[in-house]
Amino acid sequence: MLQENIDITHLSNYKTPAVARWYFELNHLEQVHELFDVVDFATQNHLPLLFVWWGTNMLFAFDVYQWVIIKNNLAWWNYDSNTHILETFSNENIWEIAEALETKHNQDIWHRFIGLPGSVWGAIFGNAGCFGLEVQHNFLDARVIDLQEKKEVILTQDDMQFEYRNSLLKKKQGRYFLVSARFDLSEKKEKYSSDVDNIYFREHKQPKGNSCGSFFKNPSRDMSAWYLIEQVWLKWYHHWWAYFSEKHANFLMHDGQGTYTDLLELIDITLQKVQDAYNIILENEVRIIRNP
Repeated sequence: MLQENIDITHLSNYKTPAVARWYFELNHLEQVHELFDVVDFATQNHLPLLFVWWGTNMLFAFDVYQWVIIKNNLAWWNYDSNTHILETFSNENIWEIAEALETKHNQDIWHRFIGLPGSVWGAIFGNAGCFGLEVQHNFLDARVIDLQEKKEVILTQDDMQFEYRNSLLKKKQGRYFLVSARFDLSEKKEKYSSDVDNIYFREHKQPKGNSCGSFFKNPSRDMSAWYLIEQVWLKWYHHWWAYFSEKHANFLMHDGQGTYTDLLELIDITLQKVQDAYNIILENEVRIIRNP
């Protein structure tokens, strides 16, 4: 059922107040016909679709979102220890899967994803990565609903067009609804090797609070966003209720009292200072969701 004027503040880890004018939750596959009805409603009223899932890697840059938000609640996963194939619905928590793979199946290929907040959909959408391990490396295929053609299709790794923190789902936002995905965990495949203790790192080096993790993409492996932010003297800097953490300069934080405008203004300040000092234009890793 399509709902109206729903509070969605909890769907972003910044916890800035936000409301969805139109909101729909898909809880099981039997609701697909309802999903098509929502798509028809959006099309007839010229309202683009925004998909959200478990995970909070979004900054809501609005008070009331005037388009249609579709929340994905599909959850279930299974790992076959003989074939090493992981099959999972898209709203499963990738951190919990990685942890269960180790404790229950003695499978540690996804060890670096332990502590990574977010869903399988979000991880595929942004080709999530941790210390050289990226989702694309073990991705096999995905079952999606093409909402433009109103049919189910299978997307292979080539179809998904993975790039650094990017994929077909991100490039074609609003077209493909990710139902489930399969991963081949028979072999560890890395972008680069790393011996970082990611569990210790997340516990002791990353800040806690209202944040979506690393906000900006690293311009390159040799040039980190946190380094650039420190060099332009924005670490510890507070702009009203938004600030960069003293633990990790690329963690954009919000203390929960202000609004999204505090965050946007600090982002603009950062972009300008880094560009002026280094002629580098930072790109955000966290999605900024705006009204038209």
